[in-house]
Amino acid sequence: MLQESVLADLLTEQPAAVRLQNLVSTLRRHFNCGAVALLKLDNEVLQPIAVQGLVREALGRRFVLAQHPRLATLLSSRSAVRFEHDSALPDPYDGLLADQPGDALPVHDCMGISLYLESKCWGVLTLDALEPGTFTDDSIIELQKFSLFVETAIRIGQLEQNVRALRQGQKHSVEHSSTTDANESEIIGESKAIHAVLKELRVVAGADLPVLLLGETGVGKELFARELHRLSQRSDKPLIYVNCAALPESLAESELFGHVKGAFSGATSDRSGRFDAANGGTLFLDEVGELPLSIQAKLLRVLQNGEIQRLGSDKYRKVDVRIIAATNRNLKQQVSNETFRADLYHRLSVYPLPIPPLRERDDDVSILAGHFLELNRARLGLRAIRLSPEAELAIQQYQWPGNVRELEHVISRAAIKLLSHGIDKNDIASIEPEMLDLDVQLPSVADSSAQSSDANLPTQSLSMKEAVQYTQRKMIEAALERNDDSWSKAAKELKLDSSNLHKMAARLGMK
Repeated sequence: MLQESVLADLLTEQPAAVRLQNLVSTLRRHFNCGAVALLKLDNEVLQPIAVQGLVREALGRRFVLAQHPRLATLLSSRSAVRFEHDSALPDPYDGLLADQPGDALPVHDCMGISLYLESKCWGVLTLDALEPGTFTDDSIIELQKFSLFVETAIRIGQLEQNVRALRQGQKHSVEHSSTTDANESEIIGESKAIHAVLKELRVVAGADLPVLLLGETGVGKELFARELHRLSQRSDKPLIYVNCAALPESLAESELFGHVKGAFSGATSDRSGRFDAANGGTLFLDEVGELPLSIQAKLLRVLQNGEIQRLGSDKYRKVDVRIIAATNRNLKQQVSNETFRADLYHRLSVYPLPIPPLRERDDDVSILAGHFLELNRARLGLRAIRLSPEAELAIQQYQWPGNVRELEHVISRAAIKLLSHGIDKNDIASIEPEMLDLDVQLPSVADSSAQSSDANLPTQSLSMKEAVQYTQRKMIEAALERNDDSWSKAAKELKLDSSNLHKMAARLGMK
């Protein structure tokens, strides 16, 4: 039965991501386990590609092999491996299974297998369960057999991606060679807003035009600049970063264009500038709206003629540089105020690309939080760290004026607070809403439904956790009643992602 279902997925024309997601869902049903995950190996780091049965924030986690012995063990073997329920090796998904009760629980049964394409290790497939004895010797044999179907599905997806890349005339297919920089500069997100920006970015990457990245402070404009360079024809040349806001006016010209010996007091030798360093590659001008007017005129000449003039020299030098600029300011308003040159603005904004703020990326908040949780888990030496369901609700309701940078700081601060409270580093640690210190109120029971006669909390003494869960149940029930039992409409009213609402309802025993 499993074989027929998997073959049907392989033969059906569908996006690669959908095919892989269907595959892990089928495997989870067949093995009747808590979670199945497909992880891709990228420079000694495993990245979730398709998961079923894990909390949403697990998608944002990046598992460094040196920090996760179970995953390293799977990759070191070409055969399926099962870990006994009392294995001393911590499981990377401890506390992250979606169907567990309110308390965070460790994984008690686990097996997995490494995946190979053309004799090269691609990644791993893992299966986990809360119930000991879920996997048997027969399960190991079955997993070994069906790993071939998984490898086939991945290969089909790669071939489809390569064909699309060739049709679009792109230098790189989606399956590009990995580097450490690529891991560190990854843009994490699954929201429609981010997918739209990345699609646009891939199109403009090969055009070699100036690009102006627009967005609020903290949205990650530098990451998008790095991705733009990586996808361009100049990816094998340098990307040079310049923070225009940190350039004193007296040094800005020398820093950007260089100087000759004797140009000013202390100039004891010729010095090349950032444009020389970026020759053949890309120059990223962050906070370009901060540049002094005198420097703006010289920058305009480079854009017009591809020439720079070193400070103190009367000669021009040819440079071949692509400009990517970024700002959180309204440059049009600055042009009106005559603090930014109109001609330079039009040169830089040949292709303006707005980066969406985090509050418009609702689907990504939990994923990004998971990414930062895993970073802090490793940094603080913890076995496992997660958000409690109430804390996840809090981060989804907060508006994030500081965007991704603020989210990173909030998660890091909460993790340190958790450690300062004296938790055991070998426990599964849960961050509660009060540790986030966010200016957000979880809805009260009274808000859940004015129509509900039993909306008030029970009179008996409840813990904070029980009170919050009671509130959540009442709010979901009331939203469903107002929306004729439509889960999608209820999720929209409650300002929750639909999948998160279903998971929350399951955890609360409503499904």
